[in-house]
Amino acid sequence: MKRALFLGGTGTISEAVCALAAQRGWELTLVNRGRSADRAPQGAELLCADVRDKDALAKVLAKRSFDVVADFIAFTPADVQRDIELFEGRTGQYLFISSASAYQKPITALPITESTPLYNPYWKYSQDKIACEDVLNAQMRKSGFPVTIVRPSHTYCERKVPLALHGDNGNWQILSRMKAGKPTIIPGDGTALWTVTHSTDFAKGFVGLMGNPRALGHAVHITSDETLTWNQIYGLIARALGVELNGMHIATDFLVACQEHYDLEGQLHGDKCANVLFDNTKIKRLVPDFVCTVSMEEGIRNAVEYMCSHPECQTPDPAFDDWCDRVCAAYLAGQNTFSPR
Repeated sequence: MKRALFLGGTGTISEAVCALAAQRGWELTLVNRGRSADRAPQGAELLCADVRDKDALAKVLAKRSFDVVADFIAFTPADVQRDIELFEGRTGQYLFISSASAYQKPITALPITESTPLYNPYWKYSQDKIACEDVLNAQMRKSGFPVTIVRPSHTYCERKVPLALHGDNGNWQILSRMKAGKPTIIPGDGTALWTVTHSTDFAKGFVGLMGNPRALGHAVHITSDETLTWNQIYGLIARALGVELNGMHIATDFLVACQEHYDLEGQLHGDKCANVLFDNTKIKRLVPDFVCTVSMEEGIRNAVEYMCSHPECQTPDPAFDDWCDRVCAAYLAGQNTFSPR
């Protein structure tokens, strides 16, 4: 039986990957802090440790080796350098989860391929992911470290809907505003094309890369082929809620100017306000049976229904709700200042 070690394993992406890998016969070991152990697949070995503590991680793993090591919570060069030191010579493949937000911003050409330059001057998160890729590629050239880089784009699951912006407490507050008939902020004019991928579809591509010798040394993004505008995405959410969308289009620059502690420059200019269209030829070549089967309409409807029926998904965010109210009021006041009298 093939053995895989997942650092993390209970997040939006990794939970679906774990479930499918277990279904396909992988022997799984998960290392995390144990806060979401109920989301691990049955039969998986659970080890509790802070993965950012190299000594603690080395202790729980002892001298074990794995066919595949996947780190779902590596965000900085220090994180991947730790993994190199721990796993070089002890795994046949190391999968690093990077981000499609690392691709060049502003985008200068579509479709986006894996050879699109990596450059994002707006978002530190993306810059750190690029730096991680640089460290891993340098180690591959130096010692043959068996890395495969995976670049997800916007991935969602049944516990959250895809949104262009939300507060610190998750996505529920936007649904709450929609249900109350309050304005829903849509960045820009809402016509930017966006791609979201359901986590169960992403998992098909990821698990297909696990133990795949043709994937060694390669970077590949895994996304749906479907694109919709943000207007259409928010319209699907409102329809699933059974309400009329009271959308308010607000210029991205205005939102960034009002961002307070929210990092909207990175999340909007550096990601969600860019038109995206991905060429998925490479993942389909490496994993011939990869196909996305959850449409945005189906996935969004299922997520809305799940969130509305599960109170644990309904975390209020009064600070973000207040921020939205103040931004909308300021934007309307600016419009009224220049309205014909």
